[in-house]
Amino acid sequence: MPRTVARPPYSSTGGIPSTRALSLATSHFQVDRLRAAGVAARRVVDRLAAEVAPGVATDHLDAVAHQAYLDEGGYPSTLGYKGYPKSICTSVNEVVAHGIPDDRPLESGDIVNCDVTIFLDGVHGDCSRTFCVGGIGAVDKAVVDLVNATEAALRAGIDAVRPGGRIRDIGKAIQDVALAGRYGIVRELVGHGIGEQFHGEPHVHHYDEPRNKVVMTPGMAFTIEPMLTLGMPDVVLWDDQWTIVTLDGEPSAQFEHTVLVTDDGVEVLTADAEGAVAYPIA
Repeated sequence: MPRTVARPPYSSTGGIPSTRALSLATSHFQVDRLRAAGVAARRVVDRLAAEVAPGVATDHLDAVAHQAYLDEGGYPSTLGYKGYPKSICTSVNEVVAHGIPDDRPLESGDIVNCDVTIFLDGVHGDCSRTFCVGGIGAVDKAVVDLVNATEAALRAGIDAVRPGGRIRDIGKAIQDVALAGRYGIVRELVGHGIGEQFHGEPHVHHYDEPRNKVVMTPGMAFTIEPMLTLGMPDVVLWDDQWTIVTLDGEPSAQFEHTVLVTDDGVEVLTADAEGAVAYPIA
């Protein structure tokens, strides 16, 4: 990493963050920084869209993303975070989350989630998208339907964001989409508060969790990142202490946006250049 690129505080503490505390983004300065980081993260994801293809190794996607972070003037938030060795997470097929890029080539018919987080001007922006390798025509229809449903679940969760509402409402909206399609919802992983810290409060469950009594407040920024499964939602952690996979080996899909609660609704900080929230399924 060039010395000119600002690093997150945990880069000097062995990758371990010293706090999860987050303040509300109530000033124009704070919101503008969150917007800039969100837009930059989305540009990195969109840059990867042109690279995902049969025969391409996830290590190559990591290298492309790493350069894209630098081009944005930012730092890959995952690099060194709690010892994570790469600049993105690439989760293929039955990998639910935190897949570590390697030299395995993608195959036509695979799905791969690329999870991108950038540290830019003191704040983090986070988003992810699941791609169909070789295009939707190359992927089993049931898996394409899973990918579509997961993207729809993300948008349903975003639609539930409003000041005075409950974080629980987001999970219920996602759960309704998942149950309608008879998909599993991974419960072990949640969305999270974000800003000057990579991870903080609130926890954003992707199912209706009655114990989550957090009320959404203007200035609150967090990720929504549902993970749905074609089979059972039970998961297992690999020995690398990062890679989480479905226990039954069935595919899992994920999509993610960073959102900001506003005075009158929600702003999707990782929308595309035209402001569109929906991710293309391709």
